[in-house]
Amino acid sequence: MTNTLIPEMIQKRIKKIPEWELNEDSISRSFEFDEFLFAIDFVNTVAEIAEEAQHHPEISINYTNVKLVLTTHSKGGLTESDFELAIRIDSLED
Repeated sequence: MTNTLIPEMIQKRIKKIPEWELNEDSISRSFEFDEFLFAIDFVNTVAEIAEEAQHHPEISINYTNVKLVLTTHSKGGLTESDFELAIRIDSLED
């Protein structure tokens, strides 16, 4: 399994996903949708991607707002898997 990234590598990776916020040991991003069902559809798509990657985000849904938090709990911090999943999630907007 992937090891946690050193701070220099985290800084390099976070620049490639500017919409994401770097927290102490995680990255997060909020998404706003016009309707509740659009938010749910997005969450379902994220769930499929996460299941395929075997790397699951924390997901919070508040009506039309979805917040995702990525960290590798088993490693106690950020790994390459977190950034790879963030990039895949960002590609949903294309």
